[in-house]
Amino acid sequence: MSVHEKISSLIESKRDASIQLSDAIWAVPELHFQEKKSVQYMKAALEEEGFATELGIAGLDTALVGTYGSGKPVIAFLGEYDALPGLSQKGGATNFEPLEDGGSGHGCGHNLLGTGAFSAAVAVKDYLEQNNQSATIRFYGCPAEENGSGKAYMAKAGIFDDVDIAISWHPGTFTTVMTCSSLANYAVTFKFTGKSAHAAAAPHLGRSALDAVELMNVGVNYLREHIIPEARVHYAVTNTGGSSPNVVQPYAEVTYLIRAPKKHQVQEIYQRVENIAKGATLMTETSLEIAFEGAASNLIPNKTLYDAMQKQIIDLGMPTYTREDEQHAQAIFNTFTPEIQASALVGLKKDDAVQLQGKVIADHIPSVLPEFILGGSTDVGDVSWNVPTVQCTTVCMALGTPLHTWQVVSQGVMPIAHKGMLQAAKIMACTAVDLIDNPSLIEEAKKEWKERLDGETYVSLIPEGTMPPKF
Repeated sequence: MSVHEKISSLIESKRDASIQLSDAIWAVPELHFQEKKSVQYMKAALEEEGFATELGIAGLDTALVGTYGSGKPVIAFLGEYDALPGLSQKGGATNFEPLEDGGSGHGCGHNLLGTGAFSAAVAVKDYLEQNNQSATIRFYGCPAEENGSGKAYMAKAGIFDDVDIAISWHPGTFTTVMTCSSLANYAVTFKFTGKSAHAAAAPHLGRSALDAVELMNVGVNYLREHIIPEARVHYAVTNTGGSSPNVVQPYAEVTYLIRAPKKHQVQEIYQRVENIAKGATLMTETSLEIAFEGAASNLIPNKTLYDAMQKQIIDLGMPTYTREDEQHAQAIFNTFTPEIQASALVGLKKDDAVQLQGKVIADHIPSVLPEFILGGSTDVGDVSWNVPTVQCTTVCMALGTPLHTWQVVSQGVMPIAHKGMLQAAKIMACTAVDLIDNPSLIEEAKKEWKERLDGETYVSLIPEGTMPPKF
């Protein structure tokens, strides 16, 4: 048997257990740094497979490391299991049908992500045992990717310092290696405090915190013209201070998310945003407290690794999809706006788009794209500053499905998602075995990584002394 056949057989032999784990995490959607049930499911599964586990690493209650084996190389599989607010949804439904009004849901597929990485780690462990080979295999359970950047805290604590290669993936609508960088980001809440007063009888005695929020937002909107075009600045008023217009609001909050291709650009823009907030306090005679929410570094791609992973993707091929898979995907696709449907193939090369025209499941492996900057952010970026890192995506949902939607939650327990999760596990495991069997590939990846950093060392965007909230 080839390596691909052996790995596929190992993963398929534990298919039901993997699906049960993923579905169990899907059923208890927990927000950032609150993944207490999910991490216990993962911990128990790791221990059942013979991994030594450590919970609460880097000061994070829901961060986990499972370790098997010894010696070099040290291969890390990165898993996630946090959910998103407001995306509660019945599994398999083809219309918006919340299980709980305002409840959470796995709208980015992290139930699949964590389990796929776990399955890959277990398969490599089993493969090493069968072939009497040595290496250290680690599964990293990483909390709060969505809001909180758990991996950034872990990287800052040096958790990845002795790792040789890190491997991860993400559920998506295509099966391909990820050749992208990402936007670094910084999330911070500005909390204004003023003085309450009757807005009609004694407005002159009040100092409006809500006015400070509004003035800050106006100032930042004027700033947009004077920052690099690749940067993004988003905000949400998270506390207006009250619902009565007849009161001068004494307290108000606004949360900002600042993104840019490089970390230093984020830091520079943040300083300008902070100055605008301070200016708003001067204009309104209010006070200001600044609370850090999260940060992520830009992702460092690695061609040596993504070429190696793409080879595994091609050799393994695509899963087989049933008529029922197609019908469900079509029903989901029909819920999208015409604009979303039309954009389903955007970004692909022309020949690949032709191959998939008229389909609702991407059963064709597209060509590798040139390196580009992803429009979003990920705390995998912080890992990639510390160790050469590679990722792929696999088909877990209908073409065109936007992430962070109820449609992702609905599909997260369907066969298409399970097939994509297990395919990702095979890709990651085969990549790891290829690297273990070819140490020169690891050295080449490390050489490229150092060249891309160009002498720059990792500096976390997380302020000194900052720790995430406890729940």
